[in-house]
Amino acid sequence: MKKKVKTDKNHCLKTILASISSLSIVVLAISHYICNPMLKTVNILNKRARFDYEIIETYTAGIVLAGTEIKSIRMGKANITESFCEFSNNELFAINTYIEEYAFGNQFNHKSRSERKLLLNKRELKSLAKNVQAKGLTIVPLKLFTNEKGMAKLEIGLARGKKTYDKRESLKEQDTKRDIDRIKKEYK
Repeated sequence: MKKKVKTDKNHCLKTILASISSLSIVVLAISHYICNPMLKTVNILNKRARFDYEIIETYTAGIVLAGTEIKSIRMGKANITESFCEFSNNELFAINTYIEEYAFGNQFNHKSRSERKLLLNKRELKSLAKNVQAKGLTIVPLKLFTNEKGMAKLEIGLARGKKTYDKRESLKEQDTKRDIDRIKKEYK
């Protein structure tokens, strides 16, 4: 009979700490990477944005991050549901984006909620600024992801707020789609 091996975090940490007791900080960092490998691809969605807003146009923007911020994102510890984008001195910033503090960061660790600069072409920035000022639209983060090179990107959308009756219609459409899928599944 083969013996089952536990793979939960606590057991993995305890076995590594029990075997090597001298270099505790280094051991914790190494065991964390062994037990919790960083995700190869990260997809953090803002599901609330598509419900609350009608997305007119989407853009993919780079983000200016610190070293500990990208490590937290690669571990999947970020949230963009309450965030929004705003212009300041002809530059676009993501505000109220939550990126959890890195567990093994030192005194140079980042703040969990801070303004993060978004990187877009000048043409895209001018177009967005014109639409936001003239038409009363807003810019909402839709998805935070990492590309093939491991760089963090933020998909943003130029959006118009939905009215309550539009939200009810989208809920009805979701319910009917779910019912149709359920019926199709029963008859297969």
